[in-house]
Amino acid sequence: MFISKTGKLLRFRNKTEPHIGERCCFTGHRDISDENQGELIQRLKENVLNLYQKGVNTFYAGGALGFDTLAAECVIEVRKTNRDIRLVIVVPCRDQAARWSSTDRERYNTILGLADDVIFLADRYYNGCMQARNRYMVDHSHFCICYLTKPSGGTYYTVSYVEEKELEIYNLGRHKP
Repeated sequence: MFISKTGKLLRFRNKTEPHIGERCCFTGHRDISDENQGELIQRLKENVLNLYQKGVNTFYAGGALGFDTLAAECVIEVRKTNRDIRLVIVVPCRDQAARWSSTDRERYNTILGLADDVIFLADRYYNGCMQARNRYMVDHSHFCICYLTKPSGGTYYTVSYVEEKELEIYNLGRHKP
């Protein structure tokens, strides 16, 4: 559970039992070229299945555009044949998708509807809410699947934090932190 500064509970839903087993978070860039998406989706699926076989049954995604969306959709797909897999979407603020295109918002809302749990960390955007979301996911995980291709930005910051916390990292991008 997460409580806002006003004392308001921000957990959206919990359809399944509490976490049992290992947990993994995702972090990655928003911009992914169309030519790389097919291979990236295949590698995501392979890594999710590999971690599932190692005992990971809960996957945290941040609900952002790009890699977060691909990762969440991958978990939803893998869950069709592995029913004990859980998808938790950790949203930095309720208004995260307010300025997105209607197509992106529809895709986002579909993912939220198919998630086992949705956690909103704040009611509104504030400076630092994305980092708070990333730290929350890392702090609740044992593994991280990332898509890191450049040594800057939020993904780089998050992967550096993952290293600091000594989680096992699976980088599907080209850059090493």
